[in-house]
Amino acid sequence: MSSTISFSEQVNRNFDKAAAHTNLERMLLTQIRNCNSIYRMSFPIKRDDGSIEVINAWRCEHSQHKLPTKGGIRYSESVNEDEVMALASLMTYKCAIVEVPFGGAKGGIKIDRRQYSERELESITRRYTFELAKKNFIGPGVDVPAPDFGTGAREMAWIADTYQAVSGGNIDSLGCVTGKPVPQGGIRGRTDATGRGVYFGIREACSIEEDMKKLGLSTGVEGKRVVIQGYGNVGFHAAKILEEAGARIIAIAEFDGAIFNPKGLSVQAVHEHRVETASIVGYPDAEILATNMAALELDCDILVPAALENVITAENVGNIKAKIIAEAANGPVSADANDRLLERGVMILPDAYLNAGGVTVSYFEWLKNLSHVRFGRMQKRFEEGAFRRIVSAIENVTHREFADEERQSLSRGASEEDLVNSGLEETMVLAYHQIRSISKRLGKGVDLRTAAFVDAIEKIAVCYQELGIFP
Repeated sequence: MSSTISFSEQVNRNFDKAAAHTNLERMLLTQIRNCNSIYRMSFPIKRDDGSIEVINAWRCEHSQHKLPTKGGIRYSESVNEDEVMALASLMTYKCAIVEVPFGGAKGGIKIDRRQYSERELESITRRYTFELAKKNFIGPGVDVPAPDFGTGAREMAWIADTYQAVSGGNIDSLGCVTGKPVPQGGIRGRTDATGRGVYFGIREACSIEEDMKKLGLSTGVEGKRVVIQGYGNVGFHAAKILEEAGARIIAIAEFDGAIFNPKGLSVQAVHEHRVETASIVGYPDAEILATNMAALELDCDILVPAALENVITAENVGNIKAKIIAEAANGPVSADANDRLLERGVMILPDAYLNAGGVTVSYFEWLKNLSHVRFGRMQKRFEEGAFRRIVSAIENVTHREFADEERQSLSRGASEEDLVNSGLEETMVLAYHQIRSISKRLGKGVDLRTAAFVDAIEKIAVCYQELGIFP
């Protein structure tokens, strides 16, 4: 990103570019674009050594056109008000694109989590939750956080427990946050949801012969050379599922280094090496790149930036050789770099669509918390009984008996994870083709990012128009 444009200005530039392709009234566009509310807080915590530290944190609710608002909480030293506002607005557009009935929100605490003990992190998380509850910035029908950079299921469990304690026995209180551990109201399939959604988006893009031909690529994921930048939860699962689909993961980059093997890396083996050594560096049968950012500039078919924003900027865009950039992170390509990549014919799968797998499955978890029943519980056994009867009927007609393993596979009912993954796939497939259709309809020069924003703007506009406030 250039030094003269902030992250929120970058998002708004994309919004304005898309808004020009709509026929909506100016004040309606202003309402959709503007951030509704932001809460900045400071609170003290006691460190393990007895010292007192003041923590700075934020929660932004970009749009309440639908409730609750929804968005992750990140723990990072780079957190600031502009970043939180930008990410909240992206969440609004993201939810609209995949037709999840939430407004956008985002939260952040300005800390390096590696510098705090587990007790200190719990204290920070619980105090942050209390501050949100005190100002009505959290609740199953108000604002529902989720994991983001630097947070995970453990932090979400602390948030849920704290909210339950202060909410006065609200029966739906577990719906105040998603991404929780399964025994504490979470849902199966949430951990790999964002990475799996990234895979579904890439798969759909690569399945269209017309588009791949323009890039000089064959259709399908199989055989594609992939670089993963960011090997956290999203990057790992995206890499793992792409590898299972036949892609070749030639490089992986993390904050502490990058490794490269043109013949392909074993995603699981790299993961196990990292668990053992706390780093991907030193993995055998791989070359160590000079810097972690060097991975972005490798010759590859698909580049998956899955870490933080603004890793591809005006400064390094000239060195990017990928034919497809799949934005698994939020805002990894700056506005200036985006324009230059499009001029070179690079396909960019935009973050507002591609990393929506997390919020999609968070929606399923929220529904589960409000309904108080596990998905699949009511129909799984019934389906298995029906499938067994069908298998038996086929055996009677064909006079062929299935092996026990075949019979079991054919008669298996859908589990909660099966249903979650199926719903996620349907969401990502439908959304991609809607975006591509808009891009084709609006004509030359309207890339997938602009089309995604047009899709979001038009869907949000309908909500305001139905209220009779705007024409």
